[in-house]
Amino acid sequence: MENEELKEQEVVQEPVQKEEKPKKKGGNKKQEELEKALAEAEESKRKWYAVTAEYENYRRRTQNQSAQRYQEGRNDVMSSLFPIGDNLERAYSACADEHTKQGLDMVLKAFKKVLEGEGIEEIDPMGQPFNADSMEAIMAMPAGEGEESGIVKQVYVKGYKKGEKVLRYAQVIVSQ
Repeated sequence: MENEELKEQEVVQEPVQKEEKPKKKGGNKKQEELEKALAEAEESKRKWYAVTAEYENYRRRTQNQSAQRYQEGRNDVMSSLFPIGDNLERAYSACADEHTKQGLDMVLKAFKKVLEGEGIEEIDPMGQPFNADSMEAIMAMPAGEGEESGIVKQVYVKGYKKGEKVLRYAQVIVSQ
């Protein structure tokens, strides 16, 4: 019996060889169709990735543009308030009544606090060399003895900037 069992085990262990089927002409055609479909699927996938990336870039770009336009709008509103601050300072310097002067001082402090809250700084070029990036020369005066030319002698209208962007150029009188 042992021999019979060993023979059965040997038979089971022998690899079964498959008969090779002769390739049909139709099978070749199906293979070509499959390859063509896979190539089309790969092309569609590549196009989908490209469109997705393009849309993501468009979304970021429009989001950045919206934020920039919003910030520019805020800057425009703040720029329209600069003449009010100028007039308040003129009124403060011309005021003789102490109570009125105190009231104007409080309003000026509130105005400067709003500017500070927006990140807007005054441009104070007094005594500095003229810089066309932040100043506008409205007049030139002859330099006195021992003075250099091109130095700001007087600030006619204050300038303001936010970060590196100039919102209003300082109008100055420069020594010549």
